[in-house]
Amino acid sequence: MTNSKMGIFDMPESAVAQSQASQISSKYAQEDSFKPLLNKLVQTPEYFSANDLKKALNHLFTPDVLHPAQIGAFLTALHVNRVERRPESLAAAAQVLRDRALKAAVLDTEGDFIVDIVGTGGDGYNLFNVSTTAGIVAAGAGARVIKHGSRASTSSSGSADLLQALDCLFAAPTPGTPMPIPRIPFTFILAPHYHPALASITPYRKALPFRTMFNVLGPLINPASPRGMVLGVAEKEIGATFAHSLNDGGVERALVVCGYEGLDEISCAGPTWAWELRDGEVTDMTLTPADFGLPAHALSTVAGGSPQENAETFKRLLASGKDVPPDLLPVLHWVAMNASALLVVAGLAKDYKEGTQIALESVTSGKAWEALVTFREAGQAAASKVASPPPS
Repeated sequence: MTNSKMGIFDMPESAVAQSQASQISSKYAQEDSFKPLLNKLVQTPEYFSANDLKKALNHLFTPDVLHPAQIGAFLTALHVNRVERRPESLAAAAQVLRDRALKAAVLDTEGDFIVDIVGTGGDGYNLFNVSTTAGIVAAGAGARVIKHGSRASTSSSGSADLLQALDCLFAAPTPGTPMPIPRIPFTFILAPHYHPALASITPYRKALPFRTMFNVLGPLINPASPRGMVLGVAEKEIGATFAHSLNDGGVERALVVCGYEGLDEISCAGPTWAWELRDGEVTDMTLTPADFGLPAHALSTVAGGSPQENAETFKRLLASGKDVPPDLLPVLHWVAMNASALLVVAGLAKDYKEGTQIALESVTSGKAWEALVTFREAGQAAASKVASPPPS
């Protein structure tokens, strides 16, 4: 959906980020040379600390400081030496990006336990947008969900692609003026609008043949600072790392999940590794569809398509009331499982089976669809104000 009068609502994210980056002056003095930091990372990575990483990243994100060869060497050394896999490294990098992000003014936070559900991507399965749909279903069940996401990277349809196909609009913040986030059940924050620092290194990341730490940092840098999260990772090895990083970043309750297939969601096909963060402690567990009171379904039954195709599936699923089409039963169950996890994290369900029943009720009652409509109408109303400013 495009409209030449929408301004910031339809400006390409790269243009928004570049415009914002040019208006944000770096507050970091360049007291340390980058070369000693890079040398330490390459020669003695075991001594490369989280504080070293913060210093290096502040060089990296300051325009016109580093040579492209230094940027490539730095990103490669982080990856090869697995420094990017340390919990303290992820937490440090996330803090630097949050400090440089444009701000969100979340309205009426008192008494609200804001939650997010998101995956790191990279699983390569190209399935239906379950996290976005589950977030909306949980919102329909009473959770306050502020989802932080972007467009597709490793699949055909990312969260932003699906929502745009459903006629939703995303406002970009103005540098120096925090973007008001209204108190509605579901809200979406388009990541590139808020993180201009990442735009500056995008060409270097794309030139490398591997995913860098910045590919997986998105779940840790939601400007709304959610108190609870369901976070999917595509590699079991980083599950505990992310759980500890969420704790370091101030998240109070979370469930990090990785399907046995290398899926960055709770799997509908079989077991899922999970790491629960609660009261500062991380507990390992394994979840199965039976824990949600549901049967297993092959991943082929929840395959995704283009944003338009996934939007049609979304509408058939959530706008059908009690008459959910039989062919969408696997999708319904998969969405309910992931929504259930978010409801447990939000404190609205005592266990996953109760969460599943609450999630199914959100779908069949039409409350989930209402949550989407409320978000869509709020975005369109805001866009209308931008397109037609009051006379001066």
